[in-house]
Amino acid sequence: MKEFLKKAAKIIFKIAICFVVASIVWVILYRFVNPPVTYLMISKWANQGYGIEKEWKNLNEISPYLQLGVICAEDQNFVRHYGLDFGAIEKAQEHNKKSKRKRGASTISQQVAKNVFLWPGRSWIRKGFEVYFTLLIELIWNKKRILEMYLNVAEMGKGIYGAEAAARHHFKKSAKKLSKHEAALIVVCIPNPVKFNASRPSSYIYSRQAWLINQMRLFGGVKYLEKLDGEKLKEETKKKK
Repeated sequence: MKEFLKKAAKIIFKIAICFVVASIVWVILYRFVNPPVTYLMISKWANQGYGIEKEWKNLNEISPYLQLGVICAEDQNFVRHYGLDFGAIEKAQEHNKKSKRKRGASTISQQVAKNVFLWPGRSWIRKGFEVYFTLLIELIWNKKRILEMYLNVAEMGKGIYGAEAAARHHFKKSAKKLSKHEAALIVVCIPNPVKFNASRPSSYIYSRQAWLINQMRLFGGVKYLEKLDGEKLKEETKKKK
């Protein structure tokens, strides 16, 4: 029995090492290479019959209003945390104890981790892998690459993935030319892109758009995006001290 346990432990250890090495190589590769497709896209295509509309665009080819919008709506501490926002997690837990409408606390980095590297699901095992890949991409990529990845793989409509496909589908223009109001409409539909439609917004979506535009103003407008440069953020933090 002891021999069997030793052999099993060795096999598990080797598998773990192989996984760690392979995952690091995978994340390094995607630091420079754009993923052609994600598991989420394939899963929805296979199981729900959605097509796949997508077209990769570099960050400088995407409207700064869309960039700022997703930070303000999805992850307001994006430039400051290292993948996990513990303050947001604590607030979400307190909210979920009191309210039937559950609130999540996934950062943009976490959403990239699960959209690019993992399968859909809510199990603790998948959550563990999500945390692992989140910390890995925060270590290997920079904030601009994480945001660029998010804006190219996030589902923004039924079978529509990424900023360029969303802009073309909803507003018949490139992602770079989206106005503040158009970008805000796309962003507020991201939590439920199948139910909500940026080109046919409901009164609820218009109210969320107004909220988001106000948040973008409070953040100082698109100038806030300069903080994606880590060195500029460090300089700002030193000045405050």
